[in-house]
Amino acid sequence: MKICIFTETYYPVMGGGETQAQLLAEGLIAKGHSVIVLTRRSDATLKKHERYDKVDVYRLAPVGSGQLKKWGLLFSSLPMLIQLRNQYHLIFVSGYRIIGLTAVLVGKSFRKPVVLKADSQGEMSGDFFESGLKKIGISYKSLLFQWFLVFRNIVLKRADAFSAISPEIASEWTSSGIPSKKIYLISNAVDTQHFVPVEAAEKISLRKKLGLPQNVTIAIYTGRLVSYKGLPLLLKVWNDIRDKYENVLLILAGTGGLDIHNCEDELREYVKFNRLENHVLFTGAVQNVPEYLQASDFFAFPTENDAFPSSVVEAMACGLPVVSTPVGAIKIIINDGKTGLLIEPGNAEQLYQALDVILSNKEMASGLGKAACQSVQNLYSSEIVSKKYLTLFQGLMEPIKARIG
Repeated sequence: MKICIFTETYYPVMGGGETQAQLLAEGLIAKGHSVIVLTRRSDATLKKHERYDKVDVYRLAPVGSGQLKKWGLLFSSLPMLIQLRNQYHLIFVSGYRIIGLTAVLVGKSFRKPVVLKADSQGEMSGDFFESGLKKIGISYKSLLFQWFLVFRNIVLKRADAFSAISPEIASEWTSSGIPSKKIYLISNAVDTQHFVPVEAAEKISLRKKLGLPQNVTIAIYTGRLVSYKGLPLLLKVWNDIRDKYENVLLILAGTGGLDIHNCEDELREYVKFNRLENHVLFTGAVQNVPEYLQASDFFAFPTENDAFPSSVVEAMACGLPVVSTPVGAIKIIINDGKTGLLIEPGNAEQLYQALDVILSNKEMASGLGKAACQSVQNLYSSEIVSKKYLTLFQGLMEPIKARIG
């Protein structure tokens, strides 16, 4: 098969959705299929066309950063999808909220199956757009946007299949009138070849390599520095943790990036104001996420809104106990008290207690980490997830093969 993966941003841009698209591309190629990627040229230094590990990546206008520029993909992708139509049999859209419209229109025009994957809840209902539109002075309930949403959804519902990474997303689609036979529950994946636990000696070596202190307990968060991940609350609670535990360090690995909920400046200001510089480390954007996880002791992720956070599964794969919240698929990923600890979103007292338990009970923390690692290997490896997608794609291609034959 020839697969086109269509996504707003792609490697070397780092993030959960970008990582999942890359893992799927690698998994399909490993099975002998070909992959092209259509994405936006979010940085002018990136080439319009280049090849990564047998994947042809085509980057389209609009070029550069800016929240509104992603909407330009609606139009710039149309001629490219048509031009490249002989290079793919099927279109897989990762994060369909904007670009799914063009993909379905082209797919139906040229009889190419289209699979839509949601990276967040509210992409079909439109709730996902509300806060972003508010930031740029557009009302979510404006007549113009509601007309666009109605038209978009009429088109999107003609897609051949919908890939849900959480039961909530599947339920949202069912409520929107999408037949259940079109909906497939397929989790996000983790590269279990790179995200692996390490022995104590290697952890020490990694800390030296990364310039991290040795005689401290390190908590880590990886991902975008955005407010809905619960990071402002995490810093406030960490300020109290610092008062009880002197030798602790919280690593925030990532940047706010182009996300409309970017709170990086706010977090840095809080650290400076409360003199937490010796207890909180901002790494900025990093390419070696596995090493930072392997050098740490546990993972803190008090998110308030998530569909399927890949960073949680990556941390678990590295054998780290996780403190998180039962939102989206996390309630399925983490078995509370067995593979991690779950707290109510926004609950500062519960967050403090969970962090305190991890810091004070090393034996329990170790047990949680080992069980978490085993769970990921059994359920979320990229090999297992790519096989599920391959089965889905092959099923969609069967009627076309029969028609051609």
